[in-house]
Amino acid sequence: MNETHQFQETIRREAGLFQEIARHTNSVIVGQERLLNRMLIALLCNGHVLIEGVPGLAKTLAVRTLAATLGVKFQRIQFTPDLLPSDIIGTQIFNPRSGEFTPHTGPLFASIVLADEINRAPAKVQSALLEAMEERQVTLGDQTYSMPDPFLVLATQNPIEQEGTYLLPEAQLDRFMLKVLVTYPNRNEERQILDRMGSDSPSLPVAIASAQALSSAREVVKRIYVDEKIKDYVLNIIFATRDPGSVGLSDLTGLIEYGASPRASLALLRAAKAGAFLRGRGYVTPDDVKQIAPDVLRHRLVLSFEAQVDGLNADTILERLLNRVPVP
Repeated sequence: MNETHQFQETIRREAGLFQEIARHTNSVIVGQERLLNRMLIALLCNGHVLIEGVPGLAKTLAVRTLAATLGVKFQRIQFTPDLLPSDIIGTQIFNPRSGEFTPHTGPLFASIVLADEINRAPAKVQSALLEAMEERQVTLGDQTYSMPDPFLVLATQNPIEQEGTYLLPEAQLDRFMLKVLVTYPNRNEERQILDRMGSDSPSLPVAIASAQALSSAREVVKRIYVDEKIKDYVLNIIFATRDPGSVGLSDLTGLIEYGASPRASLALLRAAKAGAFLRGRGYVTPDDVKQIAPDVLRHRLVLSFEAQVDGLNADTILERLLNRVPVP
């Protein structure tokens, strides 16, 4: 058996575990396959996810169920306007007997953290969360404490209720690898929800994976092959968001104030590799890039006043862009 064949077998074996995770999660959650897929991609890429959807779409249950299948510590933090940084990262407590301060870590020290209604937290809390997300560490007093591994922040925000909310800074939005839009289930899916959960609360699945299995899968994802033409395709998409006219998209010129950053290029490539892995392939196709691109880019584009006046949003512009950037 040659090396390529062996690698493909490794992918099938490793990806099979994540397909099993998806199956167990779907036994509890109905109609959220896209959200689950994006959460798994973020886990494999060591990224974070911003989830936007109206209340009642089982966002919290989906995150809690995923944590249960992985057998890792889960923590939900309800963000409110009066929240303090110490409420999430912890603080130092003075011991009068010893005359010393001892650290008391907060709920952020968990492998999977659900930051519920993140846009209700004030700037100081956002700043504390930003350090944990980007640096994988927090500072208490003069001591620095590393976050657990894995460490995944899944933040939710409500798109329809803006009273008492704070806009997330662009710097923090850029730290989220993906932004996923969660929509209503269709009629058949909602009937399944009624049948499955109408009389009793669902029980969470047992753990079928571990942090070690996730670490092993991440190493396999890093080895997924990416052709030079695929890398050029990624760059063409990113540069089209910065200067649409340079790639023949002159009708989009003036609609994007600021395009995607180099961090977006890395996120798009890594997410495409993870997507290929979950599909059991050892190489990335243009479709892998195109499918994940809206989730990677929608929160990274700053639209111009002209675009807002015309009633355009990032998804509309990205759809035009992705349909017209040449596919290799």
